Amino acid sequence: ATQVDGDEAFGYHKFGLNTGLAAIIPIDDKWAVTVENIFNQKGAHQGRLYLDSLDGSYDLKLNYLDVPVLIQFTDKDIVTFGTGMSWGRLVGISEQRNGYDMPGTTLTSGIYRSSDLNILVDVKFRLIDRLRLNVRYAYSIRPIATREVIDSKTGKPNIRDQYNGMFTFRLYYVFSESLSRKNRKQTSQPAL
Repeated sequence: ATQVDGDEAFGYHKFGLNTGLAAIIPIDDKWAVTVENIFNQKGAHQGRLYLDSLDGSYDLKLNYLDVPVLIQFTDKDIVTFGTGMSWGRLVGISEQRNGYDMPGTTLTSGIYRSSDLNILVDVKFRLIDRLRLNVRYAYSIRPIATREVIDSKTGKPNIRDQYNGMFTFRLYYVFSESLSRKNRKQTSQPAL
């Protein structure tokens, strides 16, 4: 669930795809560094508010290729806590206002920055064997755009910085966890 802070579409009402691959690099039995490569759909959504042609609806789709890097701590092999940053490259965009496409909003128009930097907080819960439930919060640390927005209360235009905010809920499958543990144990034993 995602939203853009600084627009007039309030709340985490935009849903999108979050898929990719990760490499987990163990430091020891509890600590690891994770590097991911993710296709991520962000944006904002507001349904129809009025029954006329200016219905108040809004839909912004921002597609990113993200590269998150996290430091993670695993407690009792059940819960993993992590924090880090991600860099994302904007690879697709579309915007609709009042049900109409906004053809001026494109990758090359310069309205939205071509990259997004985020701070991340991440928790993974072991469900069964190698399957995890992952909950993550990400927030832009610099504006993704600076736009003129009509204030819904006063009707006056305001210039606002906009930021991506996103909660991610996903299933996470770890392929070679037991092999990684076995290799760590073998390398930590003294050679004869």
